Amino acid sequence: MKLTLNGKSVEVEVAPQTLLVELLRERLGLTGTHVGCDTSQCGACTVLVDGDAVKSCTMLAVQAQGRSITTIEGLAKDGKMHPVQQGFIEMHGLQCGFCTPGMIMAAVHLLQHNANPSEAEIATALEGNLCRCTGYTNIVAAVKRAAQIAGQR
Repeated sequence: MKLTLNGKSVEVEVAPQTLLVELLRERLGLTGTHVGCDTSQCGACTVLVDGDAVKSCTMLAVQAQGRSITTIEGLAKDGKMHPVQQGFIEMHGLQCGFCTPGMIMAAVHLLQHNANPSEAEIATALEGNLCRCTGYTNIVAAVKRAAQIAGQR
């Protein structure tokens, strides 16, 4: 199958039952996409598929045929962090970091559709991503900061 992964064309053979998260982590070595629950409850495996936030543990790899996939590894450009990555660092939107890639990808999706979300809109956009450490306060602040950073660019 062929797909675009983080802006680059990729051709790979996959078994029909292979999950997208397995392809990314095990075959392509992109371990930033985490497997947390295997049931689509935690959101740690969130990636962008044609710009939409998708839990990659619920998508077969073959469904990515001809599509564009963006993982956490594909966000930084020319050595410059994505505004959401920068916001998470500045506002300490993480503790253990396990949920962080999925949170960031969900936040990127949100900001692509809403450049200045309210706290309630951020909470709604991230409700499919679970964090066991932070209490979400700094995560919401990180997304708000990311919106500010993106607005300055």
